[in-house]
Amino acid sequence: MRAALSPMLGHLAARRATGALLRGNGTLYLRDGEIVHAESPVSPGLEVLLTLGGRLPAEGWREAVERAGARRQVARFLVDNGRLTRGELEVYHLGALYDAAFFALAPGSGPARFRSGLSHWLGPVRPVPAQDLQREVLRRRRLLEDLWPHPEVDTAPVFRNRRTALPAPTRRQRALLELADGTRTPADIARRLGRPAFHVLIDVRRLAAAGHIRTPEPGRESPSGAPEPPASPASPESGDVPVPHLPPSPVSAVRLPEVSTDPDIALLLRIRDALEARL
Repeated sequence: MRAALSPMLGHLAARRATGALLRGNGTLYLRDGEIVHAESPVSPGLEVLLTLGGRLPAEGWREAVERAGARRQVARFLVDNGRLTRGELEVYHLGALYDAAFFALAPGSGPARFRSGLSHWLGPVRPVPAQDLQREVLRRRRLLEDLWPHPEVDTAPVFRNRRTALPAPTRRQRALLELADGTRTPADIARRLGRPAFHVLIDVRRLAAAGHIRTPEPGRESPSGAPEPPASPASPESGDVPVPHLPPSPVSAVRLPEVSTDPDIALLLRIRDALEARL
């Protein structure tokens, strides 16, 4: 849990490199040594957070990708056309970036390689210094370890324990428990709920510590029910990076209050921490 992060990331930051750092659990996109975007197959993408969260209709996201993806200006299109305020985009993007980077920099993510000059179709939003990213990833690792020091619960399909003599879960935890049927992993549940995967891991570990959740025992069959089908990658829009698939129809709208059009990064982190504390 306390292993050092990617030495290559520090080297690229010192060189003020631009390109993509590819690891087994995800990719970090850098510009002038700072992280401008991150993706991971474990983490729901920005489009999932926006559309399933109810902030942006799926057709609005599709229009932005189709009209601005090839020019790598999807973020600018969303703001310039009034789909999102600049502040909203930065808050959502910061959440998606930190979420994906947490898994991309996970221990055992495999060897890293760097593709110089590669940029992401989303376009610039707000870069994050590598040292800030490292500090946040380590903070999240410590938080999970303190909640429930059994990381196997993060990746295995989870069961709901239906014993009655348990502490009452929160509303957000109840939504998670409804999907804990022994066929879905926390990552599957995050995609279904349209929530950052790290936030789901927080709830999973809290629920495991409280006795609400358990993982399948070795050699034991899971309850009946088909597992989540893997998402099919869409065709590349720009020839370099695949454009994401669109999620199902939006559910349970959750709107963020409008914030300043030029928020300071410290303010965004305070907003994130306040939201995280309410989970």
